[in-house]
Amino acid sequence: MTLDQARKLALALPEAVESSHMGHPDFRVRKKIFASVHKSRLVVKLTPEQQSIMVDAEPRIFAPIPGGWGNQGWTAIDLKACDKLTMKSALLTAWKNVAPKKLVAALDADS
Repeated sequence: MTLDQARKLALALPEAVESSHMGHPDFRVRKKIFASVHKSRLVVKLTPEQQSIMVDAEPRIFAPIPGGWGNQGWTAIDLKACDKLTMKSALLTAWKNVAPKKLVAALDADS
């Protein structure tokens, strides 16, 4: 997975836009960040429980970011180790964590 491929997957989610936070590109839905780029890695906003599940299932792909943000669920994805299906799932999970409930329900109804 490349950063450009991940970017395209993030922007394919409903109402997702690319913006910037503290000089780093990020991806938002209605002004709420669900993923960001730091150096050559993508970081997604998961709940601590989701993070634990993903890290336990795929420790080569997922890792909590160091410090307090990692304790809150922010999780780094190793792009080189990640395949398209896993990336789509992680981005969708992060997107659902911050998107308005009506928007999530509309997406789920279409699936």
